[in-house]
Amino acid sequence: MYCAALALTLGAISTQLQAQQNPFSIAIHGGAGTISKAKLTPAQIAQYEAKLAEAVNAGYAVLEQGGSSLDAVSKAVTILEASPLFNAGVGAVYTYDGAHELDAAIMDGKTLNAGAVASVRHVKSPIQLARLVMEESPHVMLAGAGVEEFAIAQQLPLVTNDHFSTDSRYQSLLKAKEKLRKNQKHSHQAAVEALPLDYKYGTVGAVALDKSGNLAAATSTGGMTAKRYGRVGDAPIIGAGTYAENGVCAISATGHGEYFIRYQVASDICARAKYQQQPLAKTADVVINQVLVEAGGSGGVIAVDAQGNVSMPFNSEGMYRASRKSGEAAVVAIWK
Repeated sequence: MYCAALALTLGAISTQLQAQQNPFSIAIHGGAGTISKAKLTPAQIAQYEAKLAEAVNAGYAVLEQGGSSLDAVSKAVTILEASPLFNAGVGAVYTYDGAHELDAAIMDGKTLNAGAVASVRHVKSPIQLARLVMEESPHVMLAGAGVEEFAIAQQLPLVTNDHFSTDSRYQSLLKAKEKLRKNQKHSHQAAVEALPLDYKYGTVGAVALDKSGNLAAATSTGGMTAKRYGRVGDAPIIGAGTYAENGVCAISATGHGEYFIRYQVASDICARAKYQQQPLAKTADVVINQVLVEAGGSGGVIAVDAQGNVSMPFNSEGMYRASRKSGEAAVVAIWK
């Protein structure tokens, strides 16, 4: 009995020591796009960098204390959703009709379980709602009125739609609608295609590897400025804007969602790494800077592999991003 108890104790200690030594890391993004240095003051740059640092360090703290990658990405994205600086949660862009419709997804690399929500109008944290869909429902994606019925059943507090409103996003809506009116001589599709890229995307996301070797990814967005007809982008679509699989990768994307859906960007990056036995950094670069560019798509991804290596390629002018690996300081960047 004594020997058996001692063996169990030593085994538990060994497991704890191994967990402490295992690599862990986290990466986050606050969207990619035409981020001009000339249009941002030093004070604004400092604001963005401070919020990115806050979010990545909060997620890192979860991992450092032995928490799960799911908890880490949820924590980081929730912080970004609460900031008016980014197009997710507070600060989300407006639809054509002057409302906010939010999308989010989360994926567990250990089980390949996932949860996603689309066209959310009254839930404060879409990423928390997406996680509840994953953990407390038999489904992967809920949308529209049904998703808010589910939120009420899960006792999530609701907010009025103007909770997400900011003046800067409203001014962007007015400018976008004026541009649409000028270009609607031929069709709505042609008018939308003529919009500058700034109006077409903006997202937040996080990917992480925890001490147990589990990967997770989370993405949240307000979508496209002046979007119509219940448009849903890539963020809540598993394999397009969000994907995680243990032993391979975790991906969160930001960009012109229609292209990320058509080219299944997140799962394509991971599949190339898995089946071609290529480093994740290489496959991410090929998809973002070759496949997407040739197709006319713009944006980027954050990616982490099973060893905790982080890659954050983008083909736009800038991408708000940050990462932190075990035992290292946070790295925060906007431009290349």
